[in-house]
Amino acid sequence: MKIRCAITDDEPQARKGLKGYVEQIPFLELAGVCEDAVALNELLRTQEIDLLFLDIEMPYISGIDLLKSLPRPPKVIFTTAFEQYALKGFELEAVDYLLKPIPFDRFLKAVNRAHDLLASQPQSTVPDHLFIRTDEKLVRIEWADILYVEGMENYVRIHTTQGTHITHATLKSVLDHLPDPPFLQTHKSYIVNSAKITGIEGNVIELGKVQVPLSRTLKEAVLERLLRDRLLKK
Repeated sequence: MKIRCAITDDEPQARKGLKGYVEQIPFLELAGVCEDAVALNELLRTQEIDLLFLDIEMPYISGIDLLKSLPRPPKVIFTTAFEQYALKGFELEAVDYLLKPIPFDRFLKAVNRAHDLLASQPQSTVPDHLFIRTDEKLVRIEWADILYVEGMENYVRIHTTQGTHITHATLKSVLDHLPDPPFLQTHKSYIVNSAKITGIEGNVIELGKVQVPLSRTLKEAVLERLLRDRLLKK
């Protein structure tokens, strides 16, 4: 069993030390090394991570605050020089809490515990795609390829990075089959993949060169979601 992990610490020596430890453990696969929680948040949007080695006191946002903001956080091992955060770490169901400087035997004990916890979890069977019928043909669409979905009464247009597909369905039925996050309804006739949003101006959402409307009644909820999930700043 391979465990994909990420290291986040604002101290270069701490990152180097943890990286060296990770490289000694055959079941650990290092997916990324981040200098702060903002960089980690971006990594988590693009990579599937099973385990975090997470410092607490960092610029912009603490490791604890980032962990609280994640809808489905990975397992986490806190690595910090500050003992006073231990209780908060365990309240957040951390696998372990390592005080710097971290001896290798203590690190090994923590990662073995993480391995046992992850091995005992049932494997996810959640799909990463959907099938739709267009012109008597079934088409598989990967969720990651969807830009937005446009409702037209009893039909929907699914706009992807490869093209557009039209199928007989309601917008609500499509929304029920899409994961949240990253998909959210931004207008009575639109669902947007929030991972594809490049900007918001007024009541318009930008998806690269594409623009879709943002409803005034849903705008506050949409912005709140983006602030929480993606650390956007007003």
